[in-house]
Amino acid sequence: MEPRLVGPGPYRATRLWNETIELFREGMPLRRHRSLFKNYECCFKASEAVDWLHELLRCNQNFGPEVTRNQTIQLLKKFLKNHVIEDIKGRWGKEDFDDDSHLYRFPPSSPLKPYPTRPPYRKEVIKIPDWNVLEAGTSQEHIPVKPLMMNSEMWFKRHSIAIGEVPACRLVHHQELTQANIEEIWKSMTLSHLQKVLGLDSVDEVLDTKRVNPKHIIHNVYNVNKQGIVILEDKTKELPHWVLSAMKCLANWPSCSDLKQPTYIGFERDIFKTIADYYGQMKEPLLTFHLFDVFVSVLGMLQKNKKAIEALRVSCLLLPPENRKKLQLLMKMMARISLNKDLPPLCDTAGTRTLMVQAFSHCILCSRDEVDLDELLAAKLVTFLMDNCQEILNVPSSLQTVIEEHVVHLRRVQIKYADADTDTTLPAPSFCRQISTDEFEYQRVNGSQEPLAALLEEITMNKEISVKDKKKKLKQFQKSYPEVYKERFPTPESEAVLFPEKNKQKPQLLMWALKKPFQSFQRTRSFRM
Repeated sequence: MEPRLVGPGPYRATRLWNETIELFREGMPLRRHRSLFKNYECCFKASEAVDWLHELLRCNQNFGPEVTRNQTIQLLKKFLKNHVIEDIKGRWGKEDFDDDSHLYRFPPSSPLKPYPTRPPYRKEVIKIPDWNVLEAGTSQEHIPVKPLMMNSEMWFKRHSIAIGEVPACRLVHHQELTQANIEEIWKSMTLSHLQKVLGLDSVDEVLDTKRVNPKHIIHNVYNVNKQGIVILEDKTKELPHWVLSAMKCLANWPSCSDLKQPTYIGFERDIFKTIADYYGQMKEPLLTFHLFDVFVSVLGMLQKNKKAIEALRVSCLLLPPENRKKLQLLMKMMARISLNKDLPPLCDTAGTRTLMVQAFSHCILCSRDEVDLDELLAAKLVTFLMDNCQEILNVPSSLQTVIEEHVVHLRRVQIKYADADTDTTLPAPSFCRQISTDEFEYQRVNGSQEPLAALLEEITMNKEISVKDKKKKLKQFQKSYPEVYKERFPTPESEAVLFPEKNKQKPQLLMWALKKPFQSFQRTRSFRM
């Protein structure tokens, strides 16, 4: 059985857990071992299991070469606790696993993790006021109107000014959007965008949408400072001053602005331990238990760098503002520390970058269920966050613009024309997208010139109006839409066909008049001065 890439989708952590167990059972070498003067068949040493599983995880594209030996030991401890393996005496569950020569074996069957059953969540719909229902006390002058699909008849009405007719019309004002309406729009469109980026059939596969708070999304978008850091309204949820000072000290080392210069060796290690202890004692990870499956799904698309960054940007908008701010400050500190060559080593056994990942990955991403690969998944996610924190933790401006334009569209005043209520309606726009120049030209021709051409043809073929009125209308049409008119009548001859001239017979000259000699002009009294 070869390792395969587990893409984004529901229960990705469970699928990875079960696949790792199957690969471990199938590939781990088993042989005879002797312990305390006794031989044991089909077993393996703890250190052998660490060596083999560590190499398996490092070569698996779901985890990568960043997996450490210590993380492998932690995973084997979970295997022992959940009876994936047992010692040679059949004990499991309470036994601790160490990287030593103790003997272990597989039970007859290793339990795979069952897929959890989610309650059937109903997809939430944007709660926008129904523009076709009048509220009590609404004036008839403010009757909402459906948007219209333009056909030749409607173009005739809309552009009748060009042919000398102006139909009756009036402005229509929509009902006001409440704050609750705007919040639901932000929530629905944000989750819809996340679903599209992740390539899921429904976002309900990875999170309970009822627990998504739209106030958090709006706060994370608008309440930020010039650096993009969230500004909290409740100051009691801010980082303690001493923790923030310690983070600034390490991030700006050796220029410590908030603290005096160290006076003893190892000062920077004590500062780092203080920060790690504060974040380590949190009861819930910064990315929350609720969003664990969302971020694990994003890990399945890290090969597509841009899409993964966009998915993380949107996912981080769903966080509570206090969690988002703590994550922003922590990731910026980690990124600066890992690149700071002036900072003394913070650990004797691991590099600074590896230490950052090991120290803070568990407080950033963690599963509520112990039967999981959260240590390995968290390390992979934190590494990616640290390398792209500047892009990921900024507000996605494109999504913000789309939602704002949609809200403006819903508030826009429309024009109602007489006898226009029965026309086909256009669906409400959901997302704007940029189109190419060729596509724009195609839509311009098909969306405007074709109805105008139909209108011109209708005027041309109308036999109920007089020739004089028809010429007047065509002249006004030619003045308003010269391109459309020229395409229909490219030459004067083609226009002349429409109005053929009648052949007027000249009266014949009388023969007797030709025979009379020309009489000279005689002045009369009327010409006299």
